[in-house]
Amino acid sequence: MLLYLSKRLVASLFILLGVSVVTFGLTFMIPADPVAMIAGRNSTPELREQIRRQIGLDQPLPSQYASYLGRLVRGDLGKSYARKSDVGALIASRLPPTLLLMLAAIVAELLIGLPAGIYAAARRGRVGDKVAMTLSFLSVSTPQFVLGLTLLYLFSYLLNWFPLGGYGSFSHIVLPALTLGLAGGGWYSRMMRSSMIEVLRNDYIRTARAKGMPEWQVIMNHGLRNAILPIVAMIGLDVGIFMSGVVVVENVFGWPGIGQLMWQAIQSLDIPIIMGVTIVAALFIVLGNLIADMIAPLVDPRIQLR
Repeated sequence: MLLYLSKRLVASLFILLGVSVVTFGLTFMIPADPVAMIAGRNSTPELREQIRRQIGLDQPLPSQYASYLGRLVRGDLGKSYARKSDVGALIASRLPPTLLLMLAAIVAELLIGLPAGIYAAARRGRVGDKVAMTLSFLSVSTPQFVLGLTLLYLFSYLLNWFPLGGYGSFSHIVLPALTLGLAGGGWYSRMMRSSMIEVLRNDYIRTARAKGMPEWQVIMNHGLRNAILPIVAMIGLDVGIFMSGVVVVENVFGWPGIGQLMWQAIQSLDIPIIMGVTIVAALFIVLGNLIADMIAPLVDPRIQLR
């Protein structure tokens, strides 16, 4: 176990290093000048040059990256150009809402996707299977902003069941989580169906049925446990995706998470925030996959960590 964790830790460091290099390079390839964003339209060339020197943009790109990497090793994500605040503190202030939305969204995905996938697999080729898979196709094909705006219109504007947006109570999180749950639940249902169909073909399933075990018990006790492993891997990926910020959903519902912070930083070309959010997102993706790999042997003892 320790050897496996050591290998994954070294690999993770190289992944984070690669992400930082690519992101740093791409931000400077954008055909826009962050100094112009900071100084304003009516600023003089002298003022822009002064600001450029103050934030270190007058140095060669390799020197700028080396300086950034040195600060990053010490846990310093830099200071925001536009907000004049520490990037680490800004991201830390947005983590609780993002973490809450992530947990709620994953629960919604599982509650929607797993029953639909199990139902479709148990009725393979029948009407129920076709209806479930058609609905899952529609859910994954519909853009998130369309789902979000539709739910807002129905349940907030017409029925007045939930607030139009914001953050602070259980009622605020229902619609954002449901939007993500409907979008992601379609993928979970399709994965669950495929995995369950493969498991239900095994000999031990036929043996359980031959012994007279009820069908629901065959599916839940013998089928689900052996078909759930791909779902665990998907949850690990979702942890990274959601913790990097769901930009569209957070902006539709006014959710003060990392995605909204990232979108605002992109609009103002605030490179330290863009870099900081990207690094944090990569870190959570690595952690999510590591957690999924650690859980896999608990679900299926035949899997060994190497």
